[in-house]
Amino acid sequence: MARKTRKYSKKASSAVERVMKKRKAGTLKSGRSGRKVKSRKQAIAIGLSEARAAGAKVPKKSAKRGRKTKKAKRKTRG
Repeated sequence: MARKTRKYSKKASSAVERVMKKRKAGTLKSGRSGRKVKSRKQAIAIGLSEARAAGAKVPKKSAKRGRKTKKAKRKTRG
């Protein structure tokens, strides 16, 4: 039986596990709107951000690609 390698710290993993259980039970709500979370990815993100706030070792959020300015878009179009 192969052992799973841990992607995040133990504290972060337990936070994600707790959030996933809440999601499955249907009681997990998003922070801003208060809507029920249905997406697995969103639930993991919530768990990691909670762990990050609690001081667990979690990698930084990945930077989103920046939007191109109108000038840059015009240059690429030709």
